[in-house]
Formats: sequence, structure tokens, C-alpha cells
Amino acid sequence: MNLILDLLAKPCQTAAMEEPRDSTQMVKIEQAARILQAGDVVAMPTETVYGLAGDASRDDAVVKIFETKSRPRFNPLIVHCATIEMVETIAMFPPLARKLADKYWPGPLTMVLPKHVGAPLSDLVTAGLDTVAVRMPKHDMARTLIEKAGFPVAAPSANPSGKLSPTTAQHVLDGFDGRVPVLEGGPSVEGVESTIVAVQDDQLILLRPGTISRDDLAAATGRPVLDPEDKTIKAPGMLLSHYAPNATVRLNADECLDGEAALNFGNSKLRSKVATLNLSPSGDLAEAARHLFSCLRELDRPDIRTIAVAPISTAGLGEAINDRLRRAAADRS
Repeated sequence: MNLILDLLAKPCQTAAMEEPRDSTQMVKIEQAARILQAGDVVAMPTETVYGLAGDASRDDAVVKIFETKSRPRFNPLIVHCATIEMVETIAMFPPLARKLADKYWPGPLTMVLPKHVGAPLSDLVTAGLDTVAVRMPKHDMARTLIEKAGFPVAAPSANPSGKLSPTTAQHVLDGFDGRVPVLEGGPSVEGVESTIVAVQDDQLILLRPGTISRDDLAAATGRPVLDPEDKTIKAPGMLLSHYAPNATVRLNADECLDGEAALNFGNSKLRSKVATLNLSPSGDLAEAARHLFSCLRELDRPDIRTIAVAPISTAGLGEAINDRLRRAAADRS
């Protein structure tokens, strides 16, 4: 019995600091800037997940991002900037957006804003839309890299499209079989992708939940945060099937079926003879978010066909965690 309880309480540890096993593709920040300036791609750390960065103004660089990830080209990319001044070269900045920027930038918030006519952006970045998704990452190394490169960079998550997002340099190396140079900046402290909100006139529309919650946005602006009226792709992370391991994911499980792995949260007591992890034994949603992708990776083994996930609160940050789990569990046919 004590062994079972120990297993149930075991948190996922793969997000902890570790040296990448293959250092041959590790680059310094000056090298990474030169790679971007040459029109190639490099993986960079951010506080959310590692991003696959390329010059947002060059078609050839953006094509390399799509080709490296095998990403559908109708799926727009987030443009990362080092300063507000850099954002203002590509996007219009209404007062409501500036209020959010003052509160949350740099940080894990992406805003979808009207694109400047003639903005120095590849049309592939916006997938033909008249808006652009922009953010200013909090990770010092990411902003320094963008400053050294001298231009905004498009940077979706550094993983094959639809698969689990990388929260360590090793995840990037594993996902691309060592084919992508990586600027190593430690494990991602947030663990899930940025919140995406569209700023339309005086409205806020939540396109993707993240660690900055719906309630946070409403409190910062004094405005309600709406859901989109339609499900057309307006921003990254809106595909139904996304963030998925190879194993099937079964949500809100109250027991484990034969052969299933168990992913617990708090005091939930799923029992598995195969493998059992806990996103956060104490029931802390921030800890659960940090461990989400790493736990799913740890349970995504050849001998595991299904991962049973215990119920997780939808309050606050729980909305983002449940969003990623629903997309991981979506039908892939």
C-alpha cells in the first residue's frame, strides 16, 4: 500500500534543469543571431515553451519554419519582439492593447492586433489575415537574441506540428532528431503556451487560454473577455487536434482501465500497473501547468497506448490546462 501511495504522489520531474544529452547542436547567442540573419531557423528558449525562430520578414525563413515543423500554412505564427517600438513597426496599438502591454509585457501574453499596411512581414506569417499575433517574451535570452538579430522573429513551438510542445532543449533535440540548432536557456518556467487574446476595437476575445487567465485580463482592463463567435483559425493553437502524444489521451477518468497509464492531479487516486505520475500532488495549478507536457512525454512510451487523466479544475489557470488536454485527446482521424 505504501508503494502505491508513493507512486500516486510522484510528481513529474522531467522539467527539472538538465544538461542536453547531445551538445553538438547547442549554439551561443551570437551564433543564433547570425543563423537568423542568414535566413535560417534556430530554437530559442522562452518562459512558455521553446520556439522555432526565423526572420518574420523573409518568405524563405518562414517557409523553413513551416517545412521543419510540417505545419499547415493556413495556421498563422506568433511574431516575437524585443521592445514595444519593434511591435509598433508591424502592428497598430489601440489604447486597450497598450493597457494590457503595460500590465503583462514582457510576459506570456500574445495579442492579435491590426497589422500595419506595408508592415515588414512575410504574408505567410499571418496566413493572409489583416491581423498579426505579437508578443514580447519575458525570457531575457529570447529578447537579447531578437535584439542582436535586429528584427522581429516568427516563433511557433519548436516541435513537429501537432505534437507535444518542448519545455527543455532536450525536447527540441529529440523532436527534430538533432537537426535544429538550439539556444539552451534552461527549462521553461510557465510550461504552457502564451495566452492569446484578440483586441478588436473595445473588445477582448480569448482565442487560446494560458497562464494569464480570463479573469486576469478582465481585472486588468475592466472589460469582459469574450469567446470567439466562430472557430475559424485566427491565431496559433486553435487546431482541434494539437499538443498530442502518440498515445491516446482519456480525460476526466475516475479509474484506470487495464494497460492504461495514470496521470493524477492533487489527491486523485488513479491506479495503474504500468506507470503513474502526478501533475501536482499538492493540487497547485501553476505546478501542474509547468509539468503538463513533460508528464505527457514521460508517459508517451511504446508500451503505453492510453493515458488516463484525472479531472482538473477549470478555474483560473485550469482553463488553459484543460484546453491543452482536450486538444491532446481530440480525434486525429
